[in-house]
Amino acid sequence: MASHPQLPPAELESICRVVADTDAGLSGSEIGIFLRQLNIPDPASGMTKWKRLLAALTEQQQRDGCSNKVLQFIAEAMKPVRYVGRAEIFESRRLQLNQVMVFVGVELGNDGQLRRREAARTLTEAEARAGRLKSELIKRRVHSDVLRFCRAELLQDNYFHAVLEATKSVSDKIRSKTGLPGDGAELADQALTLGKTGMPFLAFNSLQTESEQSEQKGLLNLMKGLFGTFRNTTAHAPRVSWNMTEQDALDLLTMASFLHRRLDLAARTPRTA
Repeated sequence: MASHPQLPPAELESICRVVADTDAGLSGSEIGIFLRQLNIPDPASGMTKWKRLLAALTEQQQRDGCSNKVLQFIAEAMKPVRYVGRAEIFESRRLQLNQVMVFVGVELGNDGQLRRREAARTLTEAEARAGRLKSELIKRRVHSDVLRFCRAELLQDNYFHAVLEATKSVSDKIRSKTGLPGDGAELADQALTLGKTGMPFLAFNSLQTESEQSEQKGLLNLMKGLFGTFRNTTAHAPRVSWNMTEQDALDLLTMASFLHRRLDLAARTPRTA
């Protein structure tokens, strides 16, 4: 590995705060193990975890005159095999690290490998929003079909387009599962209404009991509510007239995630045979 310049104090501190976060970061024993593996002296005093790690890595890169051991520590701590069954923790930590390391010309891939990239002087507000929003949604274990709409280009002005596109994806899933045309609330009615026969195109359960039929109707109304509250109101309105906060976006995207999961499990009925 070619020599990589020392990391500035602010960036190194931010990295240590992510890796050794009090609640979600490495444990004290894990930090000690990784430091020993890389032959990095461990202060091991009564300091908090991130300060202990910062002291160890700061002294090491000063001795080396480069940040190679720091990067090796990150790579060791972020090996994907260590996160089996904890993918959301890996992805959340990776995103937070990349928001810092973009300033020093390094990026951590989803394969756990560190790669050089052109260093950024600033992060755009859109990139910051996208990383923050995706990180929060990962914590909520949001459906993968929703996560892909947390892109910087969709958040360039506000959260409008991310939620709009995620809402459209719910309609797209209904179309793919039923073969029906249409969009939004009308499509949901076509696909999910019990109708006179009591048999929709797509069912969320066996529809054998009153409770199951009520669930079918409730999920249909929830879906129509999502379309009506967001998409139908805003599809023909200027974005600036829709005051969507980050919290609004999180809640709406979480609702879209719930609907995606229910649609994944929904089944075509005999009516469609």
